[in-house]
Amino acid sequence: MTVFCAKPEIFPELDKRIDVVALPSLFEPTGREAPAMAALPMPETVHCAPLGWPTITTACAAITEWFATKRPALFITDVSAELAQLARLCSIPHVAVIQHGERSDAGHISAYESSVGILAPYSEQLEQNDRPAALRAKTHYAAAVGVDCKSSITKEQARAKLALEADREIVVVIAGGGGEGTPTTPLTLGARAEPQSQWITIGKVRSEWHETPPGNLQHMGWVDNPSDWVAAADRVVSSCGNTTVHMVLAAGKPWIVIPEWRYFDEQYCKGEVLDREGLAAVSRQWPSHAAGWEKLWSAARLIDIERQRRAVDPQSAGKAAEWLESLAQDLWQGTESHPSLEVVA
Repeated sequence: MTVFCAKPEIFPELDKRIDVVALPSLFEPTGREAPAMAALPMPETVHCAPLGWPTITTACAAITEWFATKRPALFITDVSAELAQLARLCSIPHVAVIQHGERSDAGHISAYESSVGILAPYSEQLEQNDRPAALRAKTHYAAAVGVDCKSSITKEQARAKLALEADREIVVVIAGGGGEGTPTTPLTLGARAEPQSQWITIGKVRSEWHETPPGNLQHMGWVDNPSDWVAAADRVVSSCGNTTVHMVLAAGKPWIVIPEWRYFDEQYCKGEVLDREGLAAVSRQWPSHAAGWEKLWSAARLIDIERQRRAVDPQSAGKAAEWLESLAQDLWQGTESHPSLEVVA
């Protein structure tokens, strides 16, 4: 098992039989790129394939050399249309990871159609209505795979651990790191409208000069234990990145979702699914007055939290591993060049 990554430091300590190989970033320029080719148009079948980038050439060379020397049983591509097609051109079977979003373009479809299987890190219940049947048929749904949703800490235990008031209503706002930061101005309106509650943000936020923060709104910044803060909350506000979604679903909370801008409308499409399934109160924009907050909270209080929890599978990682291993065994059956497969974890 080999993991290719531009930032190996994100991983915890792994099994010694797992190799982590650092690659140059495929998206961040270094200043050595050829400026004359910067404006050349992209083919429809790719999303990011600029010409004259030495780092991309180096990264692809490392991967193709690995193809030739290691003869992998499977290559899993994490939402990269370019690397998915590279694997197919090199005659290596690959599994494509799929996320929510408007992904019917030629680049995504080329990756999905050339794959031997598709891995979706969410429940089949949360699939988009517009996903083609042919793609669904080759998809393995692994709800919350990669997200630690097994925490059994209670609200009372979480509050004691975080030194929070035991009997006060607490709203936790989860601010992700994929964009500019969650705007605090709308939060001042929500917090000011309910002074008996404590509003707490975790993550990256951004403020504006004209806001007047109330005393019951506290910003904690980045924390290492977001699941504890979610467990401690009575209610939650967040965007809808995949990790955040499953963390909140597993906890089961009255929940307001405000999708953020992402490529291919990923969060807007995920928000529509959460709204369709009655798992969150979803708004495409932040409330601009107290009544807007109350309307959303009224909807959030109607959510069936047990239905939320059923959208998460604590065994998804093991099931996904079994699916990948079975797929690899079936694909290479009857050939002398069958790669040796060893159970690592």
